[in-house]
Amino acid sequence: MSKKSTVHSVTYDLLRSLGLTTVFGNPGSTEETFLQNFPDDFTYVLALQEASVIAMADGFAQTTRRPALVNVHSSAGLGNSIGNLVAAHHGHTPLIVTAGQQHRELLIGEPYLGNRDATNMPRPWVKWSYEPARAEDVPEAFMRAYAMALQPPAGPVFLSIPLDDWNHPLDGRAVVREVSRTYAPDSERLRRFAERITASERPALILGPDVDRAGGWQAGVALAQKLKAAVYSAPLSDRASFPEDHPLYQGPVGMSVKAISDRLTGHDLVVVIGAEVFRYYPYVPGDILPAGTELLHITHDPAVAAAARVGDSLLGDPRLSIELLTEMVGDGNGRAQPEPMPRPRELPETPSSPLTPAEVYAALSECRPEHAVLVNESTSTMGQHAEWLPTVEPDSFFATPSGGIGWALPAVVGVALGDRDRGVGRPVIGLIGDGSFQYSIQGLWTGAQHNLPIVYVVMRNHEYSILKSFAELEETPGVPGLDLPDMDIAAVGRGFGCRTVDVTTTDELEKEFTAAVESARPTVIVVTTEPQKTAL
Repeated sequence: MSKKSTVHSVTYDLLRSLGLTTVFGNPGSTEETFLQNFPDDFTYVLALQEASVIAMADGFAQTTRRPALVNVHSSAGLGNSIGNLVAAHHGHTPLIVTAGQQHRELLIGEPYLGNRDATNMPRPWVKWSYEPARAEDVPEAFMRAYAMALQPPAGPVFLSIPLDDWNHPLDGRAVVREVSRTYAPDSERLRRFAERITASERPALILGPDVDRAGGWQAGVALAQKLKAAVYSAPLSDRASFPEDHPLYQGPVGMSVKAISDRLTGHDLVVVIGAEVFRYYPYVPGDILPAGTELLHITHDPAVAAAARVGDSLLGDPRLSIELLTEMVGDGNGRAQPEPMPRPRELPETPSSPLTPAEVYAALSECRPEHAVLVNESTSTMGQHAEWLPTVEPDSFFATPSGGIGWALPAVVGVALGDRDRGVGRPVIGLIGDGSFQYSIQGLWTGAQHNLPIVYVVMRNHEYSILKSFAELEETPGVPGLDLPDMDIAAVGRGFGCRTVDVTTTDELEKEFTAAVESARPTVIVVTTEPQKTAL
């Protein structure tokens, strides 16, 4: 006797056809009908809290370059996840986020665990949000969710599915469709951009995170070298899109209106590709662009293009746009090549105790393994990271694009799982502040359970250093809650199954870091550091 076809069986066949066989989740009673009889050819990645679920899926999707499937628990679990859903939205990560809804027969009476306004709850951080009107619509809703998540600009989508839908009879198979992931720019408008770039005397390129996401690293290098243009990284970039040891690289462009304008002084034309114009952090007043400077903007996101406060925009896939632009522009033989950026790399004359962040990053630069991935969420030490640990390969630097913390620790796990899924072996290093480390600390357990080659270097400065820097900038003395005493991070790491160690010197750090990388198992290294005052 043949097995009865249901919404559950039809949907799982569809997920299998789409390659969505890894599910990141934390199960609840409203999700168990979806997870029942979980197939042997699927993988369930359990995280202990939904913020970690989202960030792990985010890291996995960015690394594998395909959508990831997420399952969280009704409104409560979705609420826990939203902070990191914001990061996935800003990072254009294709996630299909699902949550169980209460039984359809109960919804009219606002039952316990019912999501009262399920489709509105994750907005505006999802591209599409839907609860099927009929059980029979569930497979087609998944197909549409997949298409929406992938199509540019990629991003998270949300499905709310009543728990009784999964056992509903359903004959036949779901329709599987292929969808485009890229689109080319308008060729005539791109040609006009090329003419303006060719005519520029001192152009600057700002290559944003969407260039790396689109696989445009090498294309960006080719364009910069043909133009002899100075290259800057975009403000607060969550991916690196240009080799930071290249002689044309001039460093980050800044974070404030004034800093960016001052940095771009002297350039007659600025070309921003794959980034916002601009992702500001502190408010320091100034001109958006210096006098006499024009701006061209290429992005695949219409909302980002519309939000730019200056410049002329062009819509198109960043990699395709750069490749086509490189063919169209004239070479820069008549231009003087920019001077390489200074790299002072200053350290104390004698070792500090506690260590300065510069000493920590300098030590890591001595033992950094080849092809390692770096994931940073130490906001107050981003400058030291850029100085001592430049990104030199594509797909090897990740950070949160949202400004919220609690993303990096579980994202490290997701990146490592993505590498394992695609047969790549790279150490994944999380460089995280002691404050940030606490937000999604449950993610350590998942890394330990999967025995992943991950190393966390936790800088223990006993405070929210970045917030103390902001308090000075904003002239707000006496802000409470900025100190973090009496935390035994190593003990917590051991409790979640990781090898952990405290270090206080650079020799100890290099020794323990090298041992951690060689062990290829989850390790937490806690290094006591001085607080870092950040120039904002």
